[in-house]
Amino acid sequence: MPNDLDPLVDQWYSHQDKGQRFCVTAVDPDAAAVEIQHFDGAIEELSLEEWTELDIELSDEPENWGGALDIGEPDDYGTEVTDTSTEDWTEPGEDFRPKEPERDSGEQQERHGDGYIDADPLE
Repeated sequence: MPNDLDPLVDQWYSHQDKGQRFCVTAVDPDAAAVEIQHFDGAIEELSLEEWTELDIELSDEPENWGGALDIGEPDDYGTEVTDTSTEDWTEPGEDFRPKEPERDSGEQQERHGDGYIDADPLE
């Protein structure tokens, strides 16, 4: 059964016979082509003639985005970090902090940077 729906970019559609959803990602009128992405992530290009032959209807976008990522369980979406401690976030920065130089008790101390040694003013 031909449809009279125009392919609109970012619009979701569903196959009436299969129930599978897909989104139009691009329409090229010069090439008479429609690019769609199925919920499972597969990308397909159709001619405008093939588009009109699809048995489809408008659909809402999916509630979860796991289909294209092949994620089976909602717990696997990675939205909650449960195995990271505060130390994991601060530890790597330790590598970039300058270490205090070891000082010999007989050496003069540099307070203003490399090469500048504090000394008593000349009289």
